[in-house]
Amino acid sequence: MEVELLEATDDPEELICSAARNDYASAFVGDQTFAETMDTVEGDSIRAKKETLIGHLLSHGHFGPFEHPQATFAIEGMSRSCMAQLTRHRHVSFDVQSMRYVAFDDVDPEAVGDGEMVVTPPSATDPDWIGRNQQSGTVDEETVEKREEVFRDSVQRSVEEYQRLLDLGMPPEDARFVLPIGTEVNVVMSMNARTLMHVADMRAAADAQWEIRGLTEEVLDYAAEWCPVTFEYYEEHMKHRKNRLAP
Repeated sequence: MEVELLEATDDPEELICSAARNDYASAFVGDQTFAETMDTVEGDSIRAKKETLIGHLLSHGHFGPFEHPQATFAIEGMSRSCMAQLTRHRHVSFDVQSMRYVAFDDVDPEAVGDGEMVVTPPSATDPDWIGRNQQSGTVDEETVEKREEVFRDSVQRSVEEYQRLLDLGMPPEDARFVLPIGTEVNVVMSMNARTLMHVADMRAAADAQWEIRGLTEEVLDYAAEWCPVTFEYYEEHMKHRKNRLAP
């Protein structure tokens, strides 16, 4: 999976702070410079003032100002399984590659068996992998080789049958029903900073599935550069406290 930041609000923390100061200031923030807006906030520099105010907001549950800045991400190679988990979240906007209009008629089924087009879960190839709700522990090499063989044969056969249905004149929107839930899809998603923290609470947690957890950690890496004061505080004081930030 590849994650790329497409677009994001410039100086998001100036926006957060301006919105928050508006709530308690008699002067109109639209008529002030940012320095004037932050004049009475504790700190020897603008960065220090941002740290003071943002820390205060997050520690006191004043999350509304974090809904103003927004970031848009492009994700390549997410499984349909992961997408189903991700799109459950409210207040996130999605555009998803359509399997009604994008056909996979030119994909080599043997290449699919080798890992193209379908995401391979680590438990199919790693004998030491332990997933949530797994009934057994680690397995021997022979067992994991059988797992991998069954998985590869299954996804390859699905693509072969999909292409056969296309050859028989079935439309892609119907032929796709035989494709596995691990089929890769490209997604564009947008969310505000508050929702990003909430998604991270849920999906970067230890009990989240490996794929969406990896995706969320990549998004958090971008967020740490985009909105550094906010996500430094989040990482140190708030991460994994599920549902506290839910809109």
